[in-house]
Amino acid sequence: MAESQVLILDKNQITQKIKRIAYQILEDNLEEQEIVLAGIWDRGYKLALRLKSELEDISDFKVTLLRVDLEKLNSKLVAKTDMEEAKWSGKVIILVDDVLNSGKTLAYGLGVFLNTPHKKIRTVVLVDRSHKIFPIATDFVGLELATILKERVDVVLDVAGEEDRVYLS
Repeated sequence: MAESQVLILDKNQITQKIKRIAYQILEDNLEEQEIVLAGIWDRGYKLALRLKSELEDISDFKVTLLRVDLEKLNSKLVAKTDMEEAKWSGKVIILVDDVLNSGKTLAYGLGVFLNTPHKKIRTVVLVDRSHKIFPIATDFVGLELATILKERVDVVLDVAGEEDRVYLS
């Protein structure tokens, strides 16, 4: 880790945050038979994988994992998923990303599901920086962090040779 990086969450703290979020999702969906975790590629998807594992340990409902690929630099919503729309239609959808900054990524991610009937849509982020310029609210948050715009929050999950961590640079 470079000198200009400040450790915000270590591996154990990330695991605790994920477990807590999983219990919150469980409480919010006690009556459900199935939920869909829609992870925004790539770090949101990695976080969704971890949430899926935790939820399968603590709940009885089926957890389906969906990958959402967004063209984040495009000024219009351009997205694709790895699953047919019929498989998530009529279900609870939980959109997962690593960091909420402006809200654009989550707004685009929500756009994927707006034309499909669903029970409800919830959002999960590991870190909320509170610099939103889009009208996005998070339902489940690991950590709310006050930062300045010049600072960057980096989430490292499942990178070969590196331990999981969240740092500010």
